[in-house]
Amino acid sequence: MIPVRKFDALVVGAGGSGMRAALELARRELKVAVLSKVFPTRSHTVAAQGGIAAPLANSTEDHWHWHMYD
Repeated sequence: MIPVRKFDALVVGAGGSGMRAALELARRELKVAVLSKVFPTRSHTVAAQGGIAAPLANSTEDHWHWHMYD
């Protein structure tokens, strides 16, 4: 018989965003399951050769609108 497991939340995707969402849900004391088609360290976030762009707010010339187009 297959064991039944119950979770409060299911996060689909174990890339950077999915893992961050799962972490935040777990911090709020929810039981979280993360579903990924690949092992988390092989996600597209990790495999991105072009890097990941993010607005750091450490420069007066940075803005989230510009980040959106990166």
